[in-house]
Amino acid sequence: MTDAKLSIAEKDFAYPVLSGSVGPDVVDIRKMYGQTGAFTYDPGFTSTASCQSKLTYIDGDEGVLLHRGYAIGELAEQSSFMEVAYLLLNGELPSGDELNTFETTITRHTMLHEQLATFYRGFRRDAHPMAIMCGVVGALSAFYHDSTDIADPQQRMIASHRLIAKMPTIAAMAYKYSVGQPFLYPDNSLSYTGNFLRMTFGVPAEAYEVHPAVEKAMDRIFILHADHEQNASTSTVRLAGSSGANPFACIAAGIACLWGPSHGGANEAALNMLKEIGTPDRIPEFIGRAKDKNDPFRLMGFGHRVYKNYDPRATVMQKTVREVFDALKVDDPLFETALRLEELALNDDYFVEKKLFPNVDFYSGVILSAIGFPTSMFTALFALARTVGWVAQWNEMITDPDQKIGRPRQLYTGPTQRPYVPVAQR
Repeated sequence: MTDAKLSIAEKDFAYPVLSGSVGPDVVDIRKMYGQTGAFTYDPGFTSTASCQSKLTYIDGDEGVLLHRGYAIGELAEQSSFMEVAYLLLNGELPSGDELNTFETTITRHTMLHEQLATFYRGFRRDAHPMAIMCGVVGALSAFYHDSTDIADPQQRMIASHRLIAKMPTIAAMAYKYSVGQPFLYPDNSLSYTGNFLRMTFGVPAEAYEVHPAVEKAMDRIFILHADHEQNASTSTVRLAGSSGANPFACIAAGIACLWGPSHGGANEAALNMLKEIGTPDRIPEFIGRAKDKNDPFRLMGFGHRVYKNYDPRATVMQKTVREVFDALKVDDPLFETALRLEELALNDDYFVEKKLFPNVDFYSGVILSAIGFPTSMFTALFALARTVGWVAQWNEMITDPDQKIGRPRQLYTGPTQRPYVPVAQR
C-alpha cells in the first residue's frame, strides 16, 4: 500500500501505512510532530493505535473476539480459565503436561502473606471491595520485593504468576471482611475457580461442596472477561507500566480504572435496571422511555463502545444463565424479564437501526446474583478475571522494542502568557 499523504501549511508529507495480520491498517505518524510541528487530535484515542499486540483481536462490526487467534465462543465452551490464562501469557495452547505444571504453579502461589490479614483490618467494614482490592494489590509490592525488578524475565514471570494466583484470594477476603466472616485459606485440592468459590462462600465450621454447574459458570465468566484488547483499564496498565512501575502497582492502577461505572460497573447497572423494570409486562413502558430523548432512562447492558453487532460473549452468557438457573432451581423473574427484554429489543426497529444489541453485562449480573454475589462484588470479579489479560499485556509491553513512556499530547485552549499581578493590585 502507498504512503499516506498529509498537507500542512502548503507542505506535503508522507507517512508509512502499516498492516497487521488482520484488522484496519494504521498510519505511522511517529515522525509527524518533528516534521510538521503539529499533533493529531483524538479524544479517547478511538482512532489511535498506541501499541502493537499479538494478544486479542476485536472486530466490532462483525461481533468477533479472538484470543491469540481462537474465537471466544470456542474457548468459553471447550477450554478452562487456566488454559486461557496460559494461552494469553505464552501465545499457544498448552500441552497436557504444560497445563498441569502451570496449574500447579498457580495453585502454590494462592496464599497471601499473613501480615496482609492485618492490612485488611485497617479498612472500614463497609468499604467497597474495589477500594480494598486497589489498596491490597498495590501493597503487594511491599511484601514481595523479590519480583519487582521488571528487567529480570524470571522476576516478571514470578510476579505474573503471583498476581493471577492471589487475586481470587484477595477478592474472597474482601468479601469475607465486608460480611464479618473469617478468612479461609486456599485449598490446593480444588481448581482455581472452585477454590475461589469456597474461599468466598465457605465457613470454617463445615465443609464446603463446590457445585459443578456454578463452578463451570464462574469459569466461563472468567474466560469471557479475561482480556478485551486496548480498553480503558488495559491502557491504564500499559501507561503505568511504560514508566517502569512495578507490576503490582500497574495492576492496582488497572483496578482503579475498572472501578468506573462506564467500564467495570456496567453489569451492576444492568441488574439494577432489570430490578427497576420488575416484570415482563412493564417492558414496553421502559422501552418507550429509552426511545424518549427527554427521558434520562437508558437501557443498560445494550450496545457497546466497540461491538456494533451482537457481543459474542453475550451468546455464551445467555446459555450459561439458563444452566445455572436450572441447576440451582432458581425461579427468578429477573431472568424472564431479561429474555423478554432482549426479544423485544432485537425486534424493535429503533434498537436494530442503532445496533443496540445485548452485551456481556446484560446477563452476567443476573448470573452472579443467582450464585449469591452482592452487586458490590461484581466489579471485583471482573478485576479478578481481567488480571490475566492485564498481566499478559504488561509482559508484552515490557518486551516491546518500540515501547516508550506514555506521553499523550493536548490541544491547549487556556490563556496565553501573561504577567503576574501582585495580590494587592488585583
